[in-house]
Amino acid sequence: MKFTGLATTILATIDCLPEAPSKALLSPCPNVPDAVVRYNTAPGWSYVKVAGGLRRPRDLIFDSQGRLLIVQEGVGLSQHLVNANGCITNTRILISNPDLNHGVCLSVDGNTLYASSSSTVFRWNYDSTTGDVSPSSVVVVSGMATSGHTSRTLVIPPHRQDLLVVSHGSNSNIDQATSDPKTARAIVKVFNVSSVPLGGYNYASQGWNAGFGLRNEVGLAFDGNNMLWGVENSADNLARTINGTTTDVHTDNPSEELNFLGDVTVSNDKWYGYPVCFTVWRPDEFSDHAFQVGQQFVQVPNPSFNDDTCSRLSVSPALSFQAHSAPLGCKFDAKFTNLFVTFHGSWNRQPPTGYKVVAVPFAQGPDGSYAPEAASWSTRGSIDVFYPLDETQCSSSNCLRPVGLVFDAAGRLYVTCDASGELFLLSQG
Repeated sequence: MKFTGLATTILATIDCLPEAPSKALLSPCPNVPDAVVRYNTAPGWSYVKVAGGLRRPRDLIFDSQGRLLIVQEGVGLSQHLVNANGCITNTRILISNPDLNHGVCLSVDGNTLYASSSSTVFRWNYDSTTGDVSPSSVVVVSGMATSGHTSRTLVIPPHRQDLLVVSHGSNSNIDQATSDPKTARAIVKVFNVSSVPLGGYNYASQGWNAGFGLRNEVGLAFDGNNMLWGVENSADNLARTINGTTTDVHTDNPSEELNFLGDVTVSNDKWYGYPVCFTVWRPDEFSDHAFQVGQQFVQVPNPSFNDDTCSRLSVSPALSFQAHSAPLGCKFDAKFTNLFVTFHGSWNRQPPTGYKVVAVPFAQGPDGSYAPEAASWSTRGSIDVFYPLDETQCSSSNCLRPVGLVFDAAGRLYVTCDASGELFLLSQG
């Protein structure tokens, strides 16, 4: 397997070469308290805390003039001026709306701002010169369920300003109704925003699919060919029942997923398995079947629907991640050689896992398409970039819980951490 760029540098630690993890800090920002906890970085990387005291910061973006916009759950959308060192010099609440809870994006021309609550996507006219928004918003999409997973990620294809992609998770751990895409949960949908009906699109009955059977596809990102990728939080507390005997497999199964969703300009009606087919991370938790990492299983196989049925009907992930890592955000770097992913961290696994930012090395194949460099059955397809001193001792009180990611014009990576209310800047070189 050949790794390039970031991967070549960081894999030195994985291959046990004598290069230690880094704790390097960038120059501190004035009047910003120290980080709640100290973190490691991959060799060649440094970090600095640039803000604290935020209210559950989630997704974030830059406007065309370099202003940073952050969704603060329960507050609204804040706007921040940033200096050459990456530090925040001025802050204001741009949109006061406590219902905004995660999603935010700007049109390709920078003149239209979108943000979401659990039920509704809104848009405002945005003045990139002044950084101001129109006094009132317009409803673009409505009718989304408000129970269960409530984060609604918003992305716009770089080549199609007229399209808006909106993700919607399940309403429970095992949301049985989502086997039917018309339920419009555990799905990603696309809407043409060049002409929005009065009152907005109805999420369930309008738009088209970018894939369904996706339990909670929070992170979404487009590669260099404008193809969509997503990272998925899979289910908790699963067991395997064979001939009336039930085995708990939840500690290391099912895996979290990296899924290829593809071209959003056309409908993708493929099924990605949820709520029936789940992906194997640790095969040895299953005694009845010789699984490979990345294959899919059902909890209670029967003659009419079993593991083989999943392999025929469901789209398997392009890459798997450790179970319960809880990926929430993903962003490609400028050259599309790495997909950075935030792992929010586990709540029901011992020992804990996640609480970090990782990189997934990508490469182009002979046909020009992008894919992870690691095979779909690999357990080493991601590399820790910003990670705790001891992941096995983490909780929401003693480790960071990363959520949103955005690169600035200089290629530096900003990361929100919702539980601690902090914003970090990661820099390479």
